[in-house]
Amino acid sequence: MKSTASLLIAAALALPAFASFAQQAAAAAAPASAAAPAPAKPDAAAGGAKYATVCAACHGPDANSGVPANPKLAQQHPEYIVKQLQEFKAGKRVSPVMQGFAAMLSDADMKNIASWAAGQKAKPGFAKDKDLVALGERIYRGGIADRQVAACSGCHSPNGAGIPAQYPRLSGQHADYIASQLVSFRDGVRTNSLQMNQVAMRMNDREIKAVADYIAGLR
Repeated sequence: MKSTASLLIAAALALPAFASFAQQAAAAAAPASAAAPAPAKPDAAAGGAKYATVCAACHGPDANSGVPANPKLAQQHPEYIVKQLQEFKAGKRVSPVMQGFAAMLSDADMKNIASWAAGQKAKPGFAKDKDLVALGERIYRGGIADRQVAACSGCHSPNGAGIPAQYPRLSGQHADYIASQLVSFRDGVRTNSLQMNQVAMRMNDREIKAVADYIAGLR
């Protein structure tokens, strides 16, 4: 039979190994999220500074583009802006101009710029073609049933506010820009939204122009 002293020595020697095993078990049982750092919040001030040097010339100093071919970014959902910039950078959305600018931006830059732009107040737009605006309203609110074109309002909301992280804000956007994007979706030039490709491919030029003009006047 072992002596009391021998048993005490064996127990003492076993304690470090047991403690190490217990620590490893506790670490394995801890939630993975406990070790993951929280994502950094966007820095809107840094985004504004970067926007002024990279984006303002085309999209306006206050993110309200004065050029009908270039979209207004003010009050746009930041998640949507980030997604588009990432897809320009990756080549999923094709634009020689935007791909060049997006290539210069880090993920943090994109999030910061998007946060700043989303915080700017959008200036209202106006519908211009009285002959087409009624048709545009019918399409936006009710779609085109015989061609299975869904109502725009279902995804972009009745007032054009959109749904954050899913569908962009359209309210007050330049009609020229909206029309050009719908044509690009229809003709397969822009391919980063299968849903929009399927909608636009069933629309003719007159319908596209009408709905774009109606969107420009949404409040």
